[in-house]
Amino acid sequence: MDTVFAIVFTLFVWWFSTGAVLYLVGMPSQTFGVSMLTATAAAGLALFGLVVTSGEQTVASAFCAFSCALVVWAWHEMSFLTGFVTGSRTTACPKDVTGWTRFVVATQTLIYHEVAIAVTAVAIAWFTWDAPNQYGLWTFLVLWIARLSAKFNVFLGVPNLSEEFLAPHLKYLATYFRRRPMNMLFPVSVTLSTLATATFVIAAAAPAATDFETAGWTLIATMGALAVIEHWFLVVPLPAAALWSWGLKSRAPETSVTHNIVPLSRPIRETAQCEDISGGRHAV
Repeated sequence: MDTVFAIVFTLFVWWFSTGAVLYLVGMPSQTFGVSMLTATAAAGLALFGLVVTSGEQTVASAFCAFSCALVVWAWHEMSFLTGFVTGSRTTACPKDVTGWTRFVVATQTLIYHEVAIAVTAVAIAWFTWDAPNQYGLWTFLVLWIARLSAKFNVFLGVPNLSEEFLAPHLKYLATYFRRRPMNMLFPVSVTLSTLATATFVIAAAAPAATDFETAGWTLIATMGALAVIEHWFLVVPLPAAALWSWGLKSRAPETSVTHNIVPLSRPIRETAQCEDISGGRHAV
């Protein structure tokens, strides 16, 4: 029952936290200050919770560390999607940019965001180093690596870019990504993430695992499985946005990002010119 509860709990917080972030960033920009202030306070408490629970080895402490890591991650998603922490470039991709230059300018749009995540990961590792409860750190790392993988795949090109998740004030990001049937990184990403998830499952099901270890690794394994599913959402024609339709209701219809969508029925040129690409990706 503890295992079942861990799986259900992870599924719920994944679904709810994603929808909540989408709802908040879809509201008028005048609300962003209050949203970020609240999120910052919650993230501060969550970091404290990670430190406090890192020395405990109970089922409750595993759930607490997992939840705290999700709150910290949600802060990073909020700070990016509200525009508070993005990158040095906040304009559309220059025309005729290809290859390495295109990668550089795309990186500039989110470099501050990525550096902030890296600093947070190092901080969590530092404050919980050698502690028995590492599930908060594992949760944060799984989310970070999975999101980096998704970003690279969207940059290289996938069929489903989920433009509806892109906040209106960040619509310039749509010019840095490409719609393509497939890219060479995708099978590698899915294979490695599936193998990692299988490793977590084996750890959770180990005969010698304690209740604490079973709960912790089940939470991590479920999050890993969700990361694999989110990767498949990039290529399988499923209405993934319907899962968070309630979170998108805060956006005014006239501000929805639709003008950059490239129908799959249109021939796709295998060039890296920014004027032929569109994209975006959702939060938690």
